[in-house]
This record gives sequence, structure tokens and C-alpha cells, in this order.
Amino acid sequence: MWKRIAVILLLVLSFSFTNYGTASAALRSFVDTSDGYQFLYPNGWVQVRVTDGPDVVFHDLIEFSENVSVVISPVPEAKSLPELGTPSEVGYKLAKNALAPEGSGRTAELVNAEQVESDGKIYYKLEYLITLPNKQQRHNLASVATSRGKLFTFNASVPEKRWRKVKNAIEESVDSFSVY
Repeated sequence: MWKRIAVILLLVLSFSFTNYGTASAALRSFVDTSDGYQFLYPNGWVQVRVTDGPDVVFHDLIEFSENVSVVISPVPEAKSLPELGTPSEVGYKLAKNALAPEGSGRTAELVNAEQVESDGKIYYKLEYLITLPNKQQRHNLASVATSRGKLFTFNASVPEKRWRKVKNAIEESVDSFSVY
């Protein structure tokens, strides 16, 4: 009888831990109807109020340096994304002007750049390895799109040492980004 109770207790505990792990990996939705974009972000992350820079920023409650953000910039002459350049060209411009500008001490290596289409819109998906001045490395993923004369850049950034653990959630978050 004790064996039976122990087995039942073990099963209940294993299901509890399995469900807890699944729930913590869930994503939450953020929608900005005034600027016309939306995305999913990891459960347990919180929005940070910023006065200058990104339109919105979310970061992890425990690992503050894990974050996602959206930057909105004007597009010269309301050009489309392909008119701004190929995925690699736009990726290099983003690296040079935003991720590792001259004098920042950071370097940004573009390791992947591709074009995807979703709901009739073109997005560039970009992947970077960033090296900070203190030699720490970060993994950045970005999704870039144009809409209504603006360039929307969704960026997700995590320390390289945590990349494998959060990779799936971050990739799903970046893939969920859409402008309308």
C-alpha cells in the first residue's frame, strides 16, 4: 500500500513540475494600436518605462539584461524595406549605427540575415553576436519592417551564456513581431 501511495505521489509531483516548466515558457502578447505593431514576449518579463530611445522595452525580472525592444524611425522618402537594401545591407547598417556604433567599444558580427514574408509584409530577420568592451558576449536577434513611412526594429538581446536556455522563447518572440 505504501508503494502505491509513493508511486501516486511521485506521479503527481512529476506532473506538477512538468506543468510548471511549460507555464514558465509561455509568451504574453503586447499590442501597440497607436503605432501599429505587436509581438509576444516571455512570461515573467516586465515593461520598463523609457523616456528617450526605444518605443517600448521589456526585460526579465531576474536577468535584467535579457530584453526586447521596439525602435521606430522615419524612413527617407517613405521607402520600402527592399528599397533600403538587402537583408545583409540593412543588417550591416543596423550594426554600424545602433548595435555597435563607432566609439562604443562594442563589435557586432552579423551571422545571419534573411527575408521573410508574412501577411503580405516583408520582414528582415537578423542575427548578431555582440562583443561588449568588457569582452562579454551577447546574442541579438532583430526583425525589421517598414510601414506608413516608418522603420520598425524589434530587437531581442540576451547574454551569450544564457542563449541556449532562452533561444526558443526569443526566436518565437522575434518571429511573432508584426506591423500593420
